[in-house]
Amino acid sequence: MTTDPDPPAWVDPLDEGAWGRLRLAAAEARRRAYAPYSRYLVGAAALADDGRLLTGCNVENASFGITLCAECGVVSDLVLGGGGRLVALACVGGADEDADGHPVLPCGRCRQLLVEHGGPQLAVDGPPGPRPMGALLVDAFGATELP
Repeated sequence: MTTDPDPPAWVDPLDEGAWGRLRLAAAEARRRAYAPYSRYLVGAAALADDGRLLTGCNVENASFGITLCAECGVVSDLVLGGGGRLVALACVGGADEDADGHPVLPCGRCRQLLVEHGGPQLAVDGPPGPRPMGALLVDAFGATELP
């Protein structure tokens, strides 16, 4: 038997039990979402590099353009708690009559926000399973592009 001397470029940092806890925390956050217009509830939960569990839920507004996604709440929770980096994130969404929701991927705006606070190695849960943010947002715009 031979072993590969070089580990894969990206390895999921969490076991299935840890992902399960993140999904449960996201589902709990989803129950607190404010979505009277779309009736599509989303909760997110993330693990910070210092072990903190961070959560957020979507908060709609009659002016849809200023609606806050659940991932915005997670990043706000990260910054409010002293900063750090995101390591893993799970989002659960679905129509309000869908009691448990299902795994969903972040929208484009949130992918940009998440790469800023977790980098391309941030593990993001979703169909078909956890993937690095770098695979979801290829060639992300970042601070190096600013003058």
